Formats: sequence, C-alpha cells, structure tokens
Amino acid sequence: MGKLFGTDGVRGIANLEPMTCETAMKLGRAAAHIFKRRESRHRIVIGKDTRRSGYMLESALTAGICSMGVDVLLVGPLPTPAVAFLTRSLRADAGVMISASHNPYQDNGIKFFSSDGLKLPDTMEHRMEELILSNEIEHHRPTAHEVGKAYRIDDAEGRYIEFVKRSLPRTLDFQGLTVVLDCANGAAYKVFPKVIRELGATVTVIGDKPDGTNINDSCGAVHLDQLQKAVRMHQADIGIALDGDADRSLFVCEQGHVVDGDHALAAFALDLQAQSLLKHNTVVGTVMSNFGLELAMKNAGITLLRTPVGDRYILEQMVANEYSLGGEQSGHLIFLDYNTSGDGLISGIQMLTLMKRTGKPLSALAQYMQAVPQILLGVQVKQKPDLQSVPEIQQAIQLSETQLHGTGRVLVRYSGTEPLVRVMVEGQDAFLIRQVAEELTSVVRIAIG
Repeated sequence: MGKLFGTDGVRGIANLEPMTCETAMKLGRAAAHIFKRRESRHRIVIGKDTRRSGYMLESALTAGICSMGVDVLLVGPLPTPAVAFLTRSLRADAGVMISASHNPYQDNGIKFFSSDGLKLPDTMEHRMEELILSNEIEHHRPTAHEVGKAYRIDDAEGRYIEFVKRSLPRTLDFQGLTVVLDCANGAAYKVFPKVIRELGATVTVIGDKPDGTNINDSCGAVHLDQLQKAVRMHQADIGIALDGDADRSLFVCEQGHVVDGDHALAAFALDLQAQSLLKHNTVVGTVMSNFGLELAMKNAGITLLRTPVGDRYILEQMVANEYSLGGEQSGHLIFLDYNTSGDGLISGIQMLTLMKRTGKPLSALAQYMQAVPQILLGVQVKQKPDLQSVPEIQQAIQLSETQLHGTGRVLVRYSGTEPLVRVMVEGQDAFLIRQVAEELTSVVRIAIG
C-alpha cells in the first residue's frame, strides 16, 4: 500500500514514525492541497477517539491544514462514522478521523474521508504520499487572510445522535428491552448510551469512563468477557460491544453467547430479503467470511459476494453496484441506506429493531446461520513476495483443497498491518481442517518464514 498508508489509513505507535506530529502536519498539508476543489473557503472536519495522543495529532493536523489556507472544523471525540456523516452534513471538502480503532492506547492512526463520506481510494492515498515524500507542495505558503482558521462545532454530538436515530422506524421504540452496552472507553462513550436510552430501552453501560489510556483495555468488541458477565448478571436481552472508534459492533445474546458479524449479517440479510429490501438479492462479505454464511445465503437464494479483507473494499463494491448490506466477521456492518461507513451504533439499533419487530430473542436470530469450524494460523515473515510466485505454497494450497473434497475453503494471504502470512482453513470436519492448516502453515514457514 505504500510507505505511509496501510489497509485503513496511517497507523503506528504514537510519537514514533509515521505517527509523529511532523508527519501528521505533512498529512494535513497534503490533504488540504488535494481537497481544494471549489471556490471560496475550504473546510475539513477532524474527529478523534479518546486516546491521550489524540490531542497532539489533532493539533498537528490542524496546523498543517490551516497552513494551506483551509479551515478546520473540530468535532472532538466522536465515532468514525460520525465524522463520515458530519463531513457530508457540513458540506466539508474532507473528513479526518484520528484513531487506531481496536488497537491499544499507545497506538494511533489517521484516516481520511472524501466529501461524500467515503474512505479514500488507493490512488488518492498514493497521491498524498507522493506529495509528502517529494516535497512538491513545500512552496505553497498562504499568508495574511488566506491562512486557515479552526472552529469547534459545539453541536456535533447532537447532530450525530439525531442522524443515528433516524435509522429506526418512527413506529418503533425499544421499551421493554434490557440492554448492556460496552463502549470500549472509546469514541462512543457518551453518544451510544444517550441514543439507546432516548429510544426507550433499559440500559446498563460499561466501558464508558475513558482516561486516555484505557481504550479497548479488557473491554469492547475485542474483549467480550466483561460484557458476557454483565448480560448474565442483569438478565439482559442483549449486549452490544463497540470497538474504540465505534465503527463496528459485536453482540452477546440473552444466554451470554457471542454473536459475531457473520451471524448478524445472515439475520439481517434474510430479514431484508423477506421485506424485499435486499438490493439485487446480494450481500457483500470478505474472503474471511465463514463458509457457513455462504451456505446459509445459498440456501436462501442470496448471492454472497466476497472482497479482500477490509470494510473499505466492501464499501467500494456496495457503492459501485448499489448493494444495501455488507459486513465482516469482526463486526463491521454496513447499511448503505443509512450511512457510508460501518457504524456500530446503527448496527446496534438495527439488531434491536429486528428483535423488537419479530419478537425473537437474539439467540434465535443467530441460528439463521450455522458456522463451520475455522482455523486461523499466522506465520511471521521478513518479506512479502507475491504468493502466486512461490510454487511450493501454490502446490500446498491445491493439495489442501483436494483434501477438503469441496466441504470447505483454504485462504492464504498477507496481513495488511503486520509482517504475517495468515493461513485460514474452514470446513465441516474440525479434525481435518486442523491437520490441513498445520501442514499448510509448515510449508509457508519453510518457504518464506
């Protein structure tokens, strides 16, 4: 993906390259240059999560953007999907979110949205890298009244809350439902409880006391133990866990069991199909979506379209082909009729809506799909040659697929954020897929590990 951008923006340990103030300022300057596409003043929205390092990166980005003659609209700690929405709502030229999502607090990241609230294509990220690495715009130095200004949008939180609530039919509310929310001590720690309480549910909240260092710390979508305990303790109907920037959500049913993104996607797809609202009768998943989802969709006459891993690739397919529903096992669920990005709050509202409208508990909705066993192993590598060019690996993959006899899948790919090869094998025979995965991992380790 280049020298700066990974699969989801720029990310790293805060105050070490590339997540330094110096690079953040250069990113701000490059973004301001690229998004100057209209007459008069230009504006870029900046949001962040609750990490301590967000303060310094926000200031550096603001300085870089203003130094190019572009104004900054500061919205403070809000979810990533809120930045996507506000960029559109405020008619801004672009949006920036400062967050490392589910990573620990010492990490941080910077990702960009275009004026229509969509993540940037690879070509535009590469262009930003070129501007930074070549010093092409070093001579652009507006002065006097042409220097940009920074404004704080005081009602950003309220705007987003009302936007999210509009995804619920006016004839429904959540009275009678008991909900536990885990906000991961992250970006949605204030807005999510407000939304669900305003819609009538009885709410218990955990992970809503950020201190700058506890985001995702034994809480949120990556650590579901506390939510499972809380659901059982409060005899709740559902638990909803967000990650640090609240663009994804995972669920816990009334029995205390985890319901992942694949099971949620199956339930939503079948419900939308029943209402004739599933556009082109297609759901967009990724190469990591469980084979059980594919079987469930096939049995219902729904097409499952797979993309590379990453919600940005799901969204690109959805926008290009006007699909309405897509998502990942990790909880990125995209309802394109409501927002242009994965939105953990909207996903939570949609699940509560489905439960309330059908009268079915989450445990029953989760049974619409039966997951097949899946093994995921990692092999550390020093370099990342094209896997297609390594004959030993290709031969091993072919042998593995033969061993599965069409009852599962094999996927070998590089991690987008770590020096790893990920080997995934899934199928209906748990013993067989474990054996196949370990044999394939051994081949990968010898060939390029």
